[in-house]
Amino acid sequence: MSPDVTQISLWADREKGVLNPLIFSKSARELSRTLAAQKGNKRTQIRKFYDEVLRLDQAAKKENPERWPNVLAQLHLLIPKAAYAQGRDLVSPEFVRFIQNSVEQVKLPQDLSVFANLFEAFMGFYKLDRPKD
Repeated sequence: MSPDVTQISLWADREKGVLNPLIFSKSARELSRTLAAQKGNKRTQIRKFYDEVLRLDQAAKKENPERWPNVLAQLHLLIPKAAYAQGRDLVSPEFVRFIQNSVEQVKLPQDLSVFANLFEAFMGFYKLDRPKD
């Protein structure tokens, strides 16, 4: 059985600050190919989640560090929003797993920045893999 492409590790070694070296190339590409081949996963719907991750990443960079728990709580709201979108057949269960896995890895603002960059790389490949909805 092939590995679940939705379970992407953001870090190779979080404590040393070492990113997963293939996160923005191979991992994002495999995720894109998988999600593009599935029913649902409209680019416009996925773009809404991407925009929200970018907004939260910017908020985390601008906010007072004491406000980080609020940003993190808003980030965790993406999990039920993704589940709701799945319930409306707008995204696949695999997309929901990608969101959940990624959000659950975010503990610090740096983690959110890596997640935002991963999502950006994915979106670039997704435009190629699914040019029209």
